[in-house]
Amino acid sequence: MKVLVTGGTGVVGHAVLAALLERGNHIRLLSRNARHDSAEWADRVEPLPGDVSRADLVQGAAEGCDAVVHIAGIVSESDDQTYESVNVNGTRLVLAEAERAGVRRFVFISSLGAERGQSGYHQSKRKAEELVRKFRREWVIVRPGNVYGPGDEVISLILKLIRTAPMMPVIDEGEQKFQPVWHEDVGRAIALAIDSKDVVGQALDIAGPDVTTMNDLLDRLSTITGKSPTRVPLPGALASLGARAAAALGMGLPVDDAQIKMLNEGNVIRGAGGNALDTVLGIAPTPLSVGLRKLADSLPEQLPSDGVGGMRRKRFWADVANSPMTPEALFETFRTQFGEFMPIETGNEPGTAGRIPEVGETLTMSLPVRGTIQVRVEEMNPRDMTLSTLEGHPIAGAVRFLAETRGEFLRFEVQVYERAANLLDLIAMRTIGDILQNSNWEQLVTSVIDATGGQSFEGVQYESETLDQEQAKLIEEWLEDLIAGRKREANDPRAVSRVPEVHR
Repeated sequence: MKVLVTGGTGVVGHAVLAALLERGNHIRLLSRNARHDSAEWADRVEPLPGDVSRADLVQGAAEGCDAVVHIAGIVSESDDQTYESVNVNGTRLVLAEAERAGVRRFVFISSLGAERGQSGYHQSKRKAEELVRKFRREWVIVRPGNVYGPGDEVISLILKLIRTAPMMPVIDEGEQKFQPVWHEDVGRAIALAIDSKDVVGQALDIAGPDVTTMNDLLDRLSTITGKSPTRVPLPGALASLGARAAAALGMGLPVDDAQIKMLNEGNVIRGAGGNALDTVLGIAPTPLSVGLRKLADSLPEQLPSDGVGGMRRKRFWADVANSPMTPEALFETFRTQFGEFMPIETGNEPGTAGRIPEVGETLTMSLPVRGTIQVRVEEMNPRDMTLSTLEGHPIAGAVRFLAETRGEFLRFEVQVYERAANLLDLIAMRTIGDILQNSNWEQLVTSVIDATGGQSFEGVQYESETLDQEQAKLIEEWLEDLIAGRKREANDPRAVSRVPEVHR
């Protein structure tokens, strides 16, 4: 079956694409950055750059498609995107295109509580549902609860705050009930909704098996991370102001006006039909305890393009004479004893100690003052590996470790490519952050020198430069290609990743 997916980005879109591909469907992806969004799927997803709020960029999108999965929408408004223009009119335009192309089934992704909610977001989804019900062929409405998964805008943000912040704001009393659902369950549900005969003309409420509260969620995440920041009660009105101030500094908070209103309304299944995830679609919902542990190791990469300020490249290296080791032997020693070489505590969350870096592995570390941060292994070769920083890290970028022969010497080198994650981190990096980071890498290289059994006559050497725009673009593209290549290989073992060389 050929399926048009609109807005197949973010936590829901990614899960839907994966589930549709797993079931053998052919996908056309309509999104603003479709080529970038489809990169990890290679030629298995046909990218179609477009914008659901513009008729000229929707026209022709559904040509030759059997079904449409309409995900594209916004959860908060901005100057150029409103609920009316995107959630309502965007749905109207996609429906018109589906009618024109003779699409057999239209699956609309709404939101749990849309039929009764009073937030602007829920009202827009309710209007869009009314449009969908007028579709002249088969239609299905899927109303997921709060969807959580790598990079979601609520629970992932709470997880990052728990790891890094000394205090955690709790809206009002923190006892508002909601029913989060794991993103992979949502993806499977939507993939089933495009061809199941039993769901036509229905609005399906789907959610996880556990009703939770903010306080309960914080308790669970504190157990997983080993962190327990002080909880500070915050009236909803002040929380909205705080969220806007944090956004201005580039720091996300898991609340805004609409989300606070939805939280207070109680985002749980209330209908007589119960949870359609298991009662209609036959999918066993992932328990919250299982989903949160998966989430803890699956936050997305924080790319240099996500950061602020100029991109810097730092190099820390040492040339060692008279070592009996080959570059391969040195690097294998470094990799297998990574936690011992790192000056900062590595594997510092419960159940994470002793991990040896492997491709795709997520490593947790503890930074003074900052708290717990994470990196992911994107590339592993006999002489080098590359780690990317994940959301919540103070820098957006990558770190490479490599061993090589330079004439008569054995060289070990650390390369850092970085932008600050946000404005506050930029200020911190330009003051004490740089000093601490440089000291960390110098200590690491010194420890590696000792492990070589040789002598470094010049000791640890250091170089730092701010890259120009062209150089920075090359590094951004290199890292994006590297990450997309790793994901392609994970999605399809037959895929071959092309990794450009990093020019020093």
